[in-house]
Amino acid sequence: MEFGPHLLLATLEGLVQASVLTLTALGLSLVFGVMRVVNVAHGEFYMLGAVLAWFVTSMIGGSAAIGFMAALIIAPLLVGLLAALADWLVLRRIDYDPERTIVATIGLLYIIQQVTLMTYGPDAHPVAPPFNTRLALPWFEFTDGGLSMYWPWGLSTTSYKLFVIAAAIVTLLALWMLMAKSKLGLILRATQLDGETAQAFGIPVEKVYALVFGMGAALAALGAVLVVPIQQAHYLMGDDPLLLSFIVVIIGGLGSLRGTVVAAILIGMSDGIISVFFTPTLAKILATLLVAMVLVYRPNGLFGAKPA
Repeated sequence: MEFGPHLLLATLEGLVQASVLTLTALGLSLVFGVMRVVNVAHGEFYMLGAVLAWFVTSMIGGSAAIGFMAALIIAPLLVGLLAALADWLVLRRIDYDPERTIVATIGLLYIIQQVTLMTYGPDAHPVAPPFNTRLALPWFEFTDGGLSMYWPWGLSTTSYKLFVIAAAIVTLLALWMLMAKSKLGLILRATQLDGETAQAFGIPVEKVYALVFGMGAALAALGAVLVVPIQQAHYLMGDDPLLLSFIVVIIGGLGSLRGTVVAAILIGMSDGIISVFFTPTLAKILATLLVAMVLVYRPNGLFGAKPA
């Protein structure tokens, strides 16, 4: 295959990774932006989403589409409720102190991971995609006769990967509408700006924190449910998403949802393309170097607000 069509395939793979990473990193950024909590257990909520997706589809059986759609609703909901419970049992008891919350979420990480290992087991399990039609892709070239289109042999993708990209876009638009146009979004933004003043005006800040912590975990679980038909559910699969999410949040700016989206697309696309042409390890090295450059030249990230 020529370089151009090969680049198109790599770009599509990068878009899939960017879509999942955007959802995962948005959850982490939302939690930090509103609560000022660094959730080290975020990757394990991602892993729980994948494992629950496998469990739900296995329990329902029958049509892969029905099982997957059920998992797409049930898994993020259960993970979000579990995260809200963890906020009530743990984080609220330590008054959301920044240092102690890091230690507490590290503890949550190991608890979730080991409980999953004891119940789910060490093996990876696949989840069947709801649909997986192979779609041939065209390639366009400028020739002496003008713009011509042809169908290179082997240049194709699956309908499910296109669905992942579309699902991420729809979720982003829904989250933007929630934050910008709804009363709940106004409450979240008020709590983010000044929690004490928001509480003085009657906003139940602790309930808002539990909701936000649950929403962040649910977004991570949603990304995992979308990706698990492409990968496999495994109890250690939360490590890479956690690392990449931190990279994205640092580059985009802590607490900046717009910066998170831009950085997730940048990192996800580059990770997908570099992984296809070279190795995934090189992609992680370059992402880490980019973080170092951002910290040196723009310590607040690309879109982060400067401290007052």
